[in-house]
Amino acid sequence: MATKNAAATKIAPLADRVVVKAMEEAETMRGGLYIPDTAKEKPQQGEVVATGPGRFEDGKRVPLDCKVGDKVLYGKYSGTEVTVDGEQYLILRESDILAVIN
Repeated sequence: MATKNAAATKIAPLADRVVVKAMEEAETMRGGLYIPDTAKEKPQQGEVVATGPGRFEDGKRVPLDCKVGDKVLYGKYSGTEVTVDGEQYLILRESDILAVIN
């Protein structure tokens, strides 16, 4: 059974997949110029909102190293972006997560 919270009740990832909500960076002004959304870099950190049960290895289920509520760093072009009920999420494999932020 996937672990999830109220924000991701409609998303239940399978196997070793993780649902992440990207953290928005503070809007920055450089030299008094407004930077449009299209010119901003994609965020590379977010909060885990749901996890799958883990992958199978040698016939046994291996649990995930991350859990709901963890803040994680992930690769710039990792995962698949989805929109559910107007909220944007990123679904990626646990192996795409680079680090957990303490």
